[in-house]
Amino acid sequence: MKLDNVLAGYVAGPRGRDGLCLALLLRERVHARLTVATVQPPAWSAPGPSKAEESAWRAYLREQAAAMLDQARELAGDDAEYVTHPYRGSGRGLLELARRSGADVVVIGSAPGGGKGRIALGSTADQLLHASSVPVLLAPRGFGDDPPPAFERLTLAYRRGPGCDAAIKDAAHTAAVLDVPLRLVTLVVSPGRRRKIEKDMLGRLRDQAAADLRAAARGRSSVDVEVLEGRNVAQALGTTTWLRGEMIICASSDTGPLRRVFLGDTSIKIVKAATCPVMILTRQP
Repeated sequence: MKLDNVLAGYVAGPRGRDGLCLALLLRERVHARLTVATVQPPAWSAPGPSKAEESAWRAYLREQAAAMLDQARELAGDDAEYVTHPYRGSGRGLLELARRSGADVVVIGSAPGGGKGRIALGSTADQLLHASSVPVLLAPRGFGDDPPPAFERLTLAYRRGPGCDAAIKDAAHTAAVLDVPLRLVTLVVSPGRRRKIEKDMLGRLRDQAAADLRAAARGRSSVDVEVLEGRNVAQALGTTTWLRGEMIICASSDTGPLRRVFLGDTSIKIVKAATCPVMILTRQP
C-alpha cells in the first residue's frame, strides 16, 4: 500500500481542520504529495431571465470555495495543491477526484454530532466507506485542537480470514513507512452473565483468538498481540492502552467488492468506539 499521494477532503469549520491536520501529519511523516479538495454542488443551468440568478449563484459558489481553501491554506501552507470539485454529494465527489488524481488515501474528519474524541459517520463517510477504491482515513472530532507531533503506533484489528491476512501485509508496510511499531488485536465480545457452558465456549474462543494472533504475527519481528474482551466493542477497546499518536487499521468486509472499501458491522462499531484515527483498507483478493 502506497502513501505517496494524500487527498484531504476539506469543509469550513472544526471537522475540516481535524481531517486536514491528520493529512498533514501523514504528509510530514512520509513526505507525500498533498491535495486539499472542497466538493461543492454544481450550479444549475436555467434558461431565460433566470440566467442572472444562475450567474450570481455561480459567483457565490466560487467565493465560498475560495474562502474555504484560504482557510485550509492557513493550516497547510503553500506546499499543497488546492482544488474545488463540483459534484452532487461530497463523498462521491471525493471518490471521483481520488480516481482522477491517483490518490493513495482519502482523509476526512468526523461528521458533526459525534462526541469529542470520537468518529461519527455522516453521508460523506458513508459514500466513501462503501465504494472507495483507495483506503479511507478518518480523524476523530477535536483531533485538530491538539494533534500529536507524530504517529507512535499502528494497531490492526485482526480477525482470521482472507481479508485480514492480506491486511497484515499492508499494515506491516505502513508501520515500516511510518517507522512505528505494529500491534495486532482481536476483539472477543461476550455477554456479562454466562452459564458454565457459555464460559467454556468463551474460553475456547479466547484461546483460539490468541492462537490466531500468534500465527498471524509469526515471522514478523517486534509485533505485539493482544486479545481484547468486553461486553461490547467499545468496552473491549477500553481494556487496553491507546497512545496519543495511535492509528487503527481495519480491513474491509470479505463480502464487499474487490479493491473497494466496504465497511462491515464490526468495523463500523470499531470506528464509532475508537478514540484515535482509523484507516479502512480496500478489500484485496
